[in-house]
Amino acid sequence: MSESNKSESKGSGAASRAAAATALFQVLEKGESLSTALPNATSKLSPPDKRLASSISYGVLRVLPTLNNLIGAKLQQPLKGKLKVLHYLLLVGAYQLYCQRIKDHAAVSATVEAAAVLKKRNNKALINGVLRQLLREAPDADENFERHLPEDSTHNHPRWLVQQLESDHGDKATSILRENNQHPPMWLRVNERQFSRDDYMAQLKSQGIDAVPDTEARNAIKLLTPCPVDKLPQFHDGAVSVQDRSAQLAADYLNVDSRHRVLDCCAAPGGKLLHLLERHSFERPVHAVELDANRIERINENLARQQLSAEIHCADAAAPSTWWDGKPFDRILLDAPCSATGVIRRHPDIKWLRRQSDITELAELQGNILNALWETLTPGGELLYATCSVMREENQSQIETFLKQHSDATLIPIEPNQTMVQVLPGDADGDGFFYARLKKAQ
Repeated sequence: MSESNKSESKGSGAASRAAAATALFQVLEKGESLSTALPNATSKLSPPDKRLASSISYGVLRVLPTLNNLIGAKLQQPLKGKLKVLHYLLLVGAYQLYCQRIKDHAAVSATVEAAAVLKKRNNKALINGVLRQLLREAPDADENFERHLPEDSTHNHPRWLVQQLESDHGDKATSILRENNQHPPMWLRVNERQFSRDDYMAQLKSQGIDAVPDTEARNAIKLLTPCPVDKLPQFHDGAVSVQDRSAQLAADYLNVDSRHRVLDCCAAPGGKLLHLLERHSFERPVHAVELDANRIERINENLARQQLSAEIHCADAAAPSTWWDGKPFDRILLDAPCSATGVIRRHPDIKWLRRQSDITELAELQGNILNALWETLTPGGELLYATCSVMREENQSQIETFLKQHSDATLIPIEPNQTMVQVLPGDADGDGFFYARLKKAQ
């Protein structure tokens, strides 16, 4: 039975539909991230209803223009003001009818009842009427109880983003757009202090969890079906963490050993930091800098779960005078703040929250941090620049500009015949990431 139907069997699910509509309203009307809006909207729901609200919210954001067109065609006039939340409730209803394995009558009924949860009881007839009209005109469901959505010329992305991807990636843009609308796989990082990857694969198999190893990232395992972390063997003992395979490549590309003095900048939530600590017993503390105090809590939680430690600085990476002790670092990992356009499939709200002007602003910020950190790198040391972006301005152009401005910097090939690595969304089933390794002259 699908997750949706499991939830359906336990009640009307009106609260989960109302929560999804509320979360979508907060994201698309207030500019809040889904990772913040959804927990707030679902805080009082049961775990199954939380999962259903989450599934609907993420799904709606993946195909937002298509659903907007379907709903807009059924409304005599747009819903505005205090009724605006009902527009998002209609999107929730339409998404269920087209994309989820929920029986039509249950989807309509629960969505109509959700209007009352949203204190819009007098508008139940409107919700009912629009959804039933939509249902009458919808194509038949396929063998998976889903209906094919109409094609969208922008692949359900904002037009500026489509144009930028086409400019940066040419023929590959369409593939990126399609990948961005897919459900991402669940990747794990095995803590090699506790298990070899083969041994942990055996642990998963003994629990009936099917998985495959990655061919490049040596600690990465892909689950064939995502599952709650509580079901992963020894997750709470730090044996394994959830981290995309593309992000795991940072530990390989940094070219680090236990003798190095290491800095991880913009470190939250700490996945790459933990990966380094899992692999190496460093002779000196690893330092990590993160500006957001709330996100440092995530780093500390992850360190505690795996019983590892690091020197954490809550500070601006672009202002080393506020946190640096003056002792140079041998290796620096800069996981730079970026547009996150490589991880849209995991965070579909990004494509609706991000603006074209953000790219240039982020590139300027990245350049400032890169320039500042260069002063903290020892002669002969190496800096790995990483983003989860697919934008050339944040990646290749950023590094090309830096090389022009710093005569003591050279680019070290990461892969044979590849001085900079741009992983696109879907490559090896991973997220989009960019890597460049810079060496400082002696």
